[in-house]
Amino acid sequence: MKYVLVTGGVVSGLGKGVTASSIGVVLKACGLRVTSIKIDPYLNTDAGTMSPFEHGEVFVLDDGGEVDLDLGNYERFLDVRLTRDNNITTGKIYQSVLDKERRGDYLGKTVQVVPHITDAIRNWIESVSLIPVDGKDNPADICVIELGGTVGDIESMPFIEALRQLSFSVGQDNFCLIHVSLIPVLGVVGEQKTKPTQHSVRELRALGLTPHLLACRSAEPLLETTKEKLSQFCHVPVGNILNIHDVPNIWHVPLLLRQPLSQNQDAHIAILKQLNCLSTATPPHLQEWTERAETYDNLKNSVRIALVGKYIGLTDSYLSVVKALLHACIARSLKPSVDWIAASDLEDDSAKLAPEAHAAAWETLRNAACVLVPGGFGDRGVEGMILAANYARDNHVPYLGICLGMQISVIEFARSVLGLEKANSEEFNAETPDPVIVFMPEGSRTHMGSTMRLGSRRTHFQTPDCITSKLYHSSSYVDERHRHRYEVNPEVIGRLEEGGLKFVGKDESGNRMEILELSGHPFYVGVQFHPEFKSRPGQPTALFLGQLPCLRIDQLRSWIHAKCCTKAISLFLWFSDSLGFPSSSVVPTNHCIPGTLVSSSEHVRFDISGNGAITSLYQQSSEWKLVSDPEILRLFFTRETQDV
Repeated sequence: MKYVLVTGGVVSGLGKGVTASSIGVVLKACGLRVTSIKIDPYLNTDAGTMSPFEHGEVFVLDDGGEVDLDLGNYERFLDVRLTRDNNITTGKIYQSVLDKERRGDYLGKTVQVVPHITDAIRNWIESVSLIPVDGKDNPADICVIELGGTVGDIESMPFIEALRQLSFSVGQDNFCLIHVSLIPVLGVVGEQKTKPTQHSVRELRALGLTPHLLACRSAEPLLETTKEKLSQFCHVPVGNILNIHDVPNIWHVPLLLRQPLSQNQDAHIAILKQLNCLSTATPPHLQEWTERAETYDNLKNSVRIALVGKYIGLTDSYLSVVKALLHACIARSLKPSVDWIAASDLEDDSAKLAPEAHAAAWETLRNAACVLVPGGFGDRGVEGMILAANYARDNHVPYLGICLGMQISVIEFARSVLGLEKANSEEFNAETPDPVIVFMPEGSRTHMGSTMRLGSRRTHFQTPDCITSKLYHSSSYVDERHRHRYEVNPEVIGRLEEGGLKFVGKDESGNRMEILELSGHPFYVGVQFHPEFKSRPGQPTALFLGQLPCLRIDQLRSWIHAKCCTKAISLFLWFSDSLGFPSSSVVPTNHCIPGTLVSSSEHVRFDISGNGAITSLYQQSSEWKLVSDPEILRLFFTRETQDV
């Protein structure tokens, strides 16, 4: 096994995770198989009990591991399936060593940081790096290791020492160290400063590790004089000093490592030379990444998505949701415009305490093309989420509720439609007389860590005619990742379904509700699982695709001109012109994706069925009403091809 270690210096938050992922992309593009390990020096056993405000989202793996969000970057960039053991923490290492000590495995010896902790770290890295993560049987060729934190942190010292020992034991041809550092520019002077990086490298060398490459973060491309200065004082060849300057989107980072626009820098060659595998690698094939990055840069049409959440103060709290939206929007040729709405700002109390924030939140919600309520815990902002779900349901706005968002839609429906005014979740009100969301019987009320329903679980569709099944290509089941300890109360399922809220997906027992849809609504879907965790660039998750509109009227006109007969073209032009659709209107396009077409003035709306046919046309006055024959519209909107 060959190892690429990525460390960071000067400050945290430099993008080591994206850098490590991009290095993996470039090496994979050279025909090598790559796996990844993230080292987090905190004492927590895992990220499961950490606040999203403090550490960003908790990423969930197939095996139920609750891990650092950087593992989400690895999975998305490399298209792999990692395990909980690919995230090493100080807590895990010390726990494993103490468990051995209690069993007597050390035969009475004094247990110390060196060698016992450092040996445990080395053994963990060497064993996990051999686990295949790309669906093949044999181990990967290269393991990319990211050391969290900053060089010099006290909590990182045992890991630095263990990695020093690892580099010595595997040999120079099997170990490459890339140090990520910051090259700041002082506003007054305007000069690229190298001193912080010099000190960071000096500290790293004092600990026994010498970087083979420097990955320098900067706002603008590095000057040649800056590179020469870094080379002179950091003992790194000029050709091994990589510049990762700010780019329009992170998909450009692998391209920067291969060959920036204004420089001749090939990171893969420097890494492959250090690892002595240049002869076995192929030239990097990054055409797909190039097209993806350029496509995003050239997108003109945008779609406004209202994300109503609890943790919007730190956008990394919903990192996978944002990435899944991005993947879906790219597939729809749309640029995502995420409108962050603090759920508490929608509540009635906010109108009194912060009227401006309250008014702005509601205006943002009303201007959005679709509404998304992601997961979360605790009762803060819940009433605001319920109001958002109510707005989407009443106004036929596409709605996607994830985990908590699904439970919110159940509570809102029970209150508004079934008349259960005090309906609630036991999580928010343990004494509610109408608990429509209850604590799962297998959960623990005394321990928080790793006690939820976690990891990949199978959901069986109850009917092939539901929206969600069609989005998943008419599959009979779907495997998605979960993270929850509350569920829909089985005792109220009958009443909810009688009212029109259909539970079209259930677990293997048939007793746990996984997917809901609202009858008569173009797209009102709630899922107990987290589809965002399996979204990939170029492979967007089905539910995010289903929620999004994707073609403007003028684009749809072009499609009809290319695909349809003259009669259909005339009919379409008559309807679009007579009803006053501006070219900025949008309409879903996938042949099996329901959704809505809304004019910019929001006076006219189409409902589109699962086969792509417009089933009804509504006009807004005091209420929504049918104003045109759906069979006429179906004549030319029913698709004969999936390609648009």
